[in-house]
Amino acid sequence: MKIAIGSDHAGFSLKKEVIKHLEGKNIEVKDFGTFSEDSCDYPDYALKVAEEVAQNNFEFGILICGTGIGISISANKVPGIRAAVCSDTFCAHASREHNNANILAMGERVVGTGLALDIVDTFLNSKFEGDRHQRRIDKITGIEKKFNGGMK
Repeated sequence: MKIAIGSDHAGFSLKKEVIKHLEGKNIEVKDFGTFSEDSCDYPDYALKVAEEVAQNNFEFGILICGTGIGISISANKVPGIRAAVCSDTFCAHASREHNNANILAMGERVVGTGLALDIVDTFLNSKFEGDRHQRRIDKITGIEKKFNGGMK
């Protein structure tokens, strides 16, 4: 499994913990920044990770900012991306099973490290159920195509 990860300054510390956790499980991780706690703009890192996931260079992405909200909104502007903000394990598995989310977004100011690592594990170990959920994902894709042509 290959994971693209990124954060802004507000998610930097949690991102380091997530990377260490994933590498400890022998999961390949590429960090797309930021690389310090210096103030920066979350859309820059959301775009890098979202483009890589949308181009199928990575199976999943993980994005972290203060709340997970801004970075997920930014990522969701990229066609083919379904970024879900999760602050509990129920949402993490539902986002994969029902929404086929391909990016997990979290807020360092919202979840502690222990819970965040559980959320990551739940997200990565959950599988899309397809069936009636695929019909809904197809409708989401139709909305993308209507407004920006979607990814080919």
